[in-house]
Amino acid sequence: MTPARTSEPKETTSPPRPHITTVFFDLGGTLVDERDILGWTEEALRLGLDIPPDDLAHAYADVLRATDCSPRATLEEFWRRVLEQGSQRAVAPALTERFLSAYLASERPLPLFSDTRRCLEDLAADGRNLAIISNSRGEDHVREILIRRDIAQFFGTIVSSGTEGVAKPDPEIFRRALRRAHAAPEASFYVGDLAFTDAKAAAGVGIHSVWLNRWGTGFGDDPPEITSLLEVPICIDQIETGR
Repeated sequence: MTPARTSEPKETTSPPRPHITTVFFDLGGTLVDERDILGWTEEALRLGLDIPPDDLAHAYADVLRATDCSPRATLEEFWRRVLEQGSQRAVAPALTERFLSAYLASERPLPLFSDTRRCLEDLAADGRNLAIISNSRGEDHVREILIRRDIAQFFGTIVSSGTEGVAKPDPEIFRRALRRAHAAPEASFYVGDLAFTDAKAAAGVGIHSVWLNRWGTGFGDDPPEITSLLEVPICIDQIETGR
């Protein structure tokens, strides 16, 4: 009697790990600090709104979080809500327009965050392509900010909502950025300071993403949360190695 033939176990192979070729960054709140609390306070005071700097700072942060969790407000609506919360009074649209006009006309400090340059240098040394996706006035304006802060040399692709006519969290702006950078979603990584508008929106088109929450705990996972740009190379290494 011939013994029964036993089947040998099939070898299983894990799918190849992705290689991140391109890292996209938001600009304001991520690479540069767009908060100009004293400048905003002085401009509000010139318009008759005496708002303590701390109150204005808290109002800005609160409204930024609120508008991130819902369809984005227009710039006018955003600042009207900030001024109303900070001053605890109704603010007429005309007053908001005057505030915005002065706000946009002045050259704001926009300093680099302390971890920005080190992050960009480390990623560039690893051979990553770096790019910007920003809700901003236009590509030229973004490039001017990068030049003033001496980091323009790191970026090959700049995509701005003001130039494109479409803004985050609309998936179209992310798709355009991928095409412009010649990058595949699965080979891309995105970093932004807003949970929904940045991190979740990027993930929605298949891009690996993290939420840079500088004042958070770093323990959130929906979306994945970091507290410093210095964690970005580590996150990318984890994606590529599966550790």
